[in-house]
Amino acid sequence: MPFRPTLWPTLFTVPALILLLGLGTWQVERLHWKEGLIATRTQRSSGPPIALPADNADPADYEFSKTRLSGHFLNDKEMYLAARSLNGNAGFHVVTPLVVSDGSAVLVDRGWIPLERKEPATRAKGELAGEVSIEGLLRGSQKQSWLVPDNDPQANVWFYVDVPAMARAAGLARVRPYFIEAGPTANPGGYPIGGQSHIELPNNHLQYALSWYSFAVSLAVIYVIYHRNLAREEEEKRRGAQGEQAEQKERAEKGSREAG
Repeated sequence: MPFRPTLWPTLFTVPALILLLGLGTWQVERLHWKEGLIATRTQRSSGPPIALPADNADPADYEFSKTRLSGHFLNDKEMYLAARSLNGNAGFHVVTPLVVSDGSAVLVDRGWIPLERKEPATRAKGELAGEVSIEGLLRGSQKQSWLVPDNDPQANVWFYVDVPAMARAAGLARVRPYFIEAGPTANPGGYPIGGQSHIELPNNHLQYALSWYSFAVSLAVIYVIYHRNLAREEEEKRRGAQGEQAEQKERAEKGSREAG
């Protein structure tokens, strides 16, 4: 049975197949990229602590690396990251400058507090005084994504960590261009609750790739079945026409014999 592609179904199917296969391949590439990103985060966060990077270091070279530093907190310059939750409970993250030995300050995301603990007096034991040692993960200054509201320095309400803007709001002269997400070591009084870093990332690219490839296979199968059915119908019409012609010829021959 001959397979003859028809014009309009082919004009639709070929570009659609190219698009679907391209989307599937793109998701495979995204899968490998995401797996590499997760592996890097896991390796760095579980490795030995590194020294604080130079101010001009590329964040990609140290992001999520473990570090350890000592200094004293400027508790009177606390800042609050809004819209943070823990186990379904709304709250804030407390960001406090830590002055290290060379006189510079490093912003430290000390962890989560519930809404009712925003006032420092409600968690006085966690307002550490004197020399402290902190272990946590290095993070680069963040950029606002399109779903994140604007920071409001005047109200001390922040939705992402903009290190230069937070340094200006706190009146700090010299601040390192990165910040630290404190580890899970418990604070006196229980707050803030550290260890809020998100190492794992959602990785659904394999499912997406399989979906796009499945759509491509389904479209190809539909295309082939359509044309096979079309060819079958044409073949049946051709055979029907041949049978009708044969019957007409037989009747004509029979009429000639009777007439003779």
